[in-house]
Amino acid sequence: MGGEEEDQQSPLLTSSSQPDEIEEPLKRTGTLWTSIAYIITGVIGAGVLSLAWSVAQLGWIAGPLLMIAFAGITIVSTNLLCDCYRYPDPECGPARNRSFMEAVKYYLGEKSHKVCGVIVQESLCGTAIAYIITSASSINSGRKHTWFCGLLQYLSLYGTCIAYVFTTASSMRAIQRSNCYHKEGHQAACDYGDTFYMLLFGLVQIVVSQIPDFHNMEWLSVVAALMSFTYSFIGFSLGVAKVIENGKIMGSITGVPASSLANKLWLVFQALGDIAFAYPYSIIVLEIQDTLKSPPPENKTMKRASKVAIFVTTFFYLCCGCFGYAAFGNDTPGNLLTGFGFYEPYWLIDFANACIVLHLVGGYQIFSQPIFAFAEGWFAKKFPNSGFVINFYTFKLPLLPGFQLNLLRLCFRTAYVISTTGIAMLFPYFNSVLGLLGALNFWPLTIYFPVEMYFVQKKIGAWTRKWIVLRTFSFVCFLVTVVGFIGSLEGLISAKLS
Repeated sequence: MGGEEEDQQSPLLTSSSQPDEIEEPLKRTGTLWTSIAYIITGVIGAGVLSLAWSVAQLGWIAGPLLMIAFAGITIVSTNLLCDCYRYPDPECGPARNRSFMEAVKYYLGEKSHKVCGVIVQESLCGTAIAYIITSASSINSGRKHTWFCGLLQYLSLYGTCIAYVFTTASSMRAIQRSNCYHKEGHQAACDYGDTFYMLLFGLVQIVVSQIPDFHNMEWLSVVAALMSFTYSFIGFSLGVAKVIENGKIMGSITGVPASSLANKLWLVFQALGDIAFAYPYSIIVLEIQDTLKSPPPENKTMKRASKVAIFVTTFFYLCCGCFGYAAFGNDTPGNLLTGFGFYEPYWLIDFANACIVLHLVGGYQIFSQPIFAFAEGWFAKKFPNSGFVINFYTFKLPLLPGFQLNLLRLCFRTAYVISTTGIAMLFPYFNSVLGLLGALNFWPLTIYFPVEMYFVQKKIGAWTRKWIVLRTFSFVCFLVTVVGFIGSLEGLISAKLS
């Protein structure tokens, strides 16, 4: 635990002091097609289910255009990041950055006069979350860049796990409601709570979280990926069927009407946050690029893969979001498969929601394992002689293979699952939480750090044409993050107080 083997297995989690040098211990066999598959698997997830609601708030013009705009922003930021994999030359430089954190530490961690970016302050109760953007011109902020990047990355992973808890509970409840509506009629009062299902999901995750690391859960990742494609395709198909059944396309140019201009703006801002949650994958770009063989140069292959994958993903998102809005118009639910716009065929609704549950069981682990490895590695280095930290005990149950148990792993991972489950029970609001997470992560991880690293990698001077263009690009994206954050936070508070 926290040893050399685990560090190599989990590049997402740890970052060495220097990038990989000329000697390569890893055999890289990745191709254009494998990287496309990784990207699509990483991007398409539970966020696709909120896109119909987002289009409904934005209307027929702004909704599709903004999805295309976010796709373009993602491609630009990914291209910047791809050139930061090798150093000093992006195609044949001897030094490699195997992870997002490693790249930030290498490019920004050694600089003593960089603009300091982000201070994040979060209350676990969700009552106060603030961004304070500051600058400092003559201080040593290299460690701050790395520290803030790590904080944002792990906050992103932790927040996604919270979202997965209540999303899974909603899908489990939706299966029960679907069966109830089928038996009792569509007007029946089929109301069920989420708490039991959240607790059940938490218990399952306490057990599943004892899986040591990524290399022991490949089968779970494959199942999760298949499930995400399945339920997304079902949601798209049901939307198409509903439009055909209605015989017309629902919706309007301006989207769902609101009681006041202020309420409309809150909903639009929240929709921006939801779309932002659905797209970016910056924290895994360099990990995927590190699997590619060369020649051709890894950055060129990765850029091509990103364009193809984002094109496929955007097409899929437009289909799900637009057909969902076309099917239900102003009544478009927040979650396409649990909001009960669809009642029949009930077995297909049940199957789609079961796919969501299976996907999120695996997805929760994908986003939790980096935090587990980081925390356990830190404890192992801090307390190298502690039996609680380093000792493993073998348990053998009848008909099952032996299982190694570590007390730190058991206690820390159990506490982690309990904390995410508890917060999800306090704030079980799908669209607001997704929007909040999307807004929190969009500018810092997808825009700010890639742009700053690109400046260093390409040695771009201040006030040059490219510097001005990228600074403007970063500022516009920062404004999107601010309005998305404000709208989602307002929605979260309103939902909690109502």
